Amino acid sequence: MNDFYEVVVPAVTVSFIFLVIFGFFAFMRYLRYKETIALAERGLLRPSRRQRNSGRNMFKWGVLILSVGIGLFCTLTPLAAMTGEPEAAAIGIILGALPASFGVGLILVDRYTRKEEGDDADMQITLEDDPIPPHKVQD
Repeated sequence: MNDFYEVVVPAVTVSFIFLVIFGFFAFMRYLRYKETIALAERGLLRPSRRQRNSGRNMFKWGVLILSVGIGLFCTLTPLAAMTGEPEAAAIGIILGALPASFGVGLILVDRYTRKEEGDDADMQITLEDDPIPPHKVQD
């Protein structure tokens, strides 16, 4: 009977975790669909991803991953050092340094690939690109 629980409980737990993650993304997609339908009923267009994004996502993810890496480093290294095992301290350093360096990389990529505000001519909105037709504007 013990073997049954050793097999079933982890299987159910892993299945539940994947179900929650999949369900979250499916629900977000459903909400986006309903929002698009509601906008279409009002005669409006959904803004393109390029207009919705300010281009700061890479920087935000870089800061987030860098923070996680620093937090892991500051937490795992002293805990591993208390055990007295040098291998444990090395693992703590590696587990903190990898996300930290990845976060620094994302921040640097964002810094060196970002266009200046005046350089992006195709992002300038004209009256023809206005998603709200003039006859739909409410005063």
